[in-house]
Amino acid sequence: MEETSTVPDPAVPPTPPVPLTALLARADLGLRRIAGPDDPGVAVHWAHTSEMADPYPYLLGGELLLSAGVHIPEGAGAGYFDAYVSRIVAAGGAALGFGLAPVHDAVPAELAEACGMHGLPLLEVPPRTTFSGVARAVWQLMAQARLAELRRVTEAQQGLATAAARRDPVPSVLRQLARHLGGRAVLYGPEGTELAGAGREEGEEVRAALAKLAEVVRPGTGRPASAGDTVAGTRLVAHALGNGRGFVLGAAAPQRDPGDHTITSVAAVLLSLLTGEQHGGTGADRASALVRLLLGGTPEEVAPLLGGERWRVVHARPDGRAPDPVAVSALGAALGSALVDPAGETVRVLVPAGRAVEALEGWTLGVSAAVAPRDWPAADIQAARALARARATRTPLVRHGARPALGDLVPPQDADAHARALLAPIAAAPALTDTLRTWLSLHGSWDRTAVALSVHRNTVRQRIARCAALLEADLDDPDVRMELWFALRREGGPGRPA
Repeated sequence: MEETSTVPDPAVPPTPPVPLTALLARADLGLRRIAGPDDPGVAVHWAHTSEMADPYPYLLGGELLLSAGVHIPEGAGAGYFDAYVSRIVAAGGAALGFGLAPVHDAVPAELAEACGMHGLPLLEVPPRTTFSGVARAVWQLMAQARLAELRRVTEAQQGLATAAARRDPVPSVLRQLARHLGGRAVLYGPEGTELAGAGREEGEEVRAALAKLAEVVRPGTGRPASAGDTVAGTRLVAHALGNGRGFVLGAAAPQRDPGDHTITSVAAVLLSLLTGEQHGGTGADRASALVRLLLGGTPEEVAPLLGGERWRVVHARPDGRAPDPVAVSALGAALGSALVDPAGETVRVLVPAGRAVEALEGWTLGVSAAVAPRDWPAADIQAARALARARATRTPLVRHGARPALGDLVPPQDADAHARALLAPIAAAPALTDTLRTWLSLHGSWDRTAVALSVHRNTVRQRIARCAALLEADLDDPDVRMELWFALRREGGPGRPA
């Protein structure tokens, strides 16, 4: 069974990869495969030009490496080409494009033989096609794929919302989900029984595996809110519905396409609302608690009505967008709490301590310690600081620790004044401050910073050198780095406390 990592892979770009076949189909490029496997599954994450004899240190994986063969020494034999191609494959390169101009009139036969032996697709780039033109085509195809993904998700959201408004909302939502996934959608009851299903019928092995996966996420202490698996070539996913009643949404699809996770999450939110308690019970208790607070009750008095004696405060920010109502509802459902406050850019959620809080795709979370109701204000501050640390370190989830942070010992007004004075030489250049902040958060890694900012590693080096010159600082000195990091956290970047 697959597990979700709490730390994102820095080598994965934020846009969908491009099938190599799509590049070969571009008539304006004129690319031709002359060696290596004819595999339609080969995908290109980016294009990179290098004339290094050993490009391994400069590759992150998934590249279409472009070379005109400048690095090839005169009289090079099969051994040279074998070593060259093996290093590209070891670095995770997706394919090699060889330009026929201006150095070589034809692709060396030894290079084609080495690519065939190591299973690396080799493309011939005609003289009329520039490497920059190939790179531009890669990014154009990525943009088209991203746009298609957004359109698909938007269409699915609209279809699911319309289905939820019909007279038979639960079956309608399941039918819509199954149609958009091209598979099957199932609603399991609190006892694990299949209450409703839609879409194509799956084999017994897949049906049993999906039911077993639903038990993994069924609400309970320490259990994940969602889980995935692959059985008999079928992609399975299960989501615990966030109404606390034990319902689970399961889905099976023949493949995992971009946007599937978002579409399934929207369906889970709608089904959480449709299967929730409409009268009495939890809903009435929440209303009663609100009335008592408005009439002067204390948190200690109303907390038992909300379902717990100890609580955690969660501060959450969505990645790269403002929180919208659908995303906020999905967050509350995933955390198993209806006590959600979408205030500004940060969403605050009050979660019973018995409910596990795990990292969620598309969100950055800060989690407080478990506290009694009288300590909710302090827990709110803890969650805000934890979220600030999570954003500064680009970590999906940070929990409050027992020890106070060093920055908490400095008065905020003094820290802000010091930060403005220290960073004044680069304050007018957002690209420099963003690069410095990201570079420091990634411990001075050129490659990871380049990936995070979607720029070339040489651009990172140039910007950091410019920062060092303007700040008149030795960025190799750990004391200097620490002081700059504290200053950048105060000056409105991702690390600033919310």
